[in-house]
Amino acid sequence: MAEKKLIKIIKVKQRRFTEDILTVKEMMDMLAIGKNTAYKLLRDGVIKSFRIGNTHKVLRKSVQDYIYKHGQ
Repeated sequence: MAEKKLIKIIKVKQRRFTEDILTVKEMMDMLAIGKNTAYKLLRDGVIKSFRIGNTHKVLRKSVQDYIYKHGQ
């Protein structure tokens, strides 16, 4: 029984972490913007991102900060 509980806790922690990291597509959907605008924001450093191989990853907090800063 303790084994199942441990597996459940690990799965919850993994899911929570991955919810904090967005793909460019998810960022585009959140901001209702196109691909060119999304990559311009990333390229210019307006929204912080990092790369894993050829794939950009964006922290949800960076997108939220952008919204709070520019949404007024």
